[in-house]
Amino acid sequence: MSQFNLILLGPPGAGKGTQAGRIVAEYGIPHISTGDILRSAVKNQTQMGLEAKKYMDAGELVPDSVVIGIVKDRLQEPDTAKGFLMDGFPRTIPQAQALDAGLDDLGRAVTKTLVLLADEELLVARLTGRRICRSCQAPFHVLFNLPKAEGVCDVCDGELYQRDDDTEATVRNRLEVYRNQTEPLIGYYDEAGVVARIDGTQAPEKTYEDIRMALGPAGA
Repeated sequence: MSQFNLILLGPPGAGKGTQAGRIVAEYGIPHISTGDILRSAVKNQTQMGLEAKKYMDAGELVPDSVVIGIVKDRLQEPDTAKGFLMDGFPRTIPQAQALDAGLDDLGRAVTKTLVLLADEELLVARLTGRRICRSCQAPFHVLFNLPKAEGVCDVCDGELYQRDDDTEATVRNRLEVYRNQTEPLIGYYDEAGVVARIDGTQAPEKTYEDIRMALGPAGA
């Protein structure tokens, strides 16, 4: 059985979270978030977790070498036998190179890099239009998912608000960081011949259909 060792790339607002949930459910692979496994390694006091804690306690960024060590530990757990979906890492070419070296040590390699593409103005509209209920955290949107009464949650009548990281200035800054730091990864994985470009402007169901076409059947 072939492995589905997947990287999911795309700018903020492209729908990575929605598609990640569908992929892991159908393909039976774990969704690996570096933030989650970092916290878990620290909590479980693994060797790499203790190393990471030194930097975190000092208020410093955890070096790529330590993050890769924690990722390698995670990829040796039984639930990754069919593969994995990595989202949010790597973010830079040096991280991708380090990840490739770590995978090579395990006799594995990235089999597909899924890139969700979307126009910047659409992404700005998607992200700046989000509204969240202060009470129950239910999500709404001023264009795509309007509440019945403006500013009021349909679920609990709580107040809807815009998160600080959803203002236009913040969103455009996040998109610029993605363009400068992460978008070059597309070219990096292109050289390895593993990139599948997916139109992220479509309805989520159609986007996922395209992802399934790119990956092939789950039991392959």
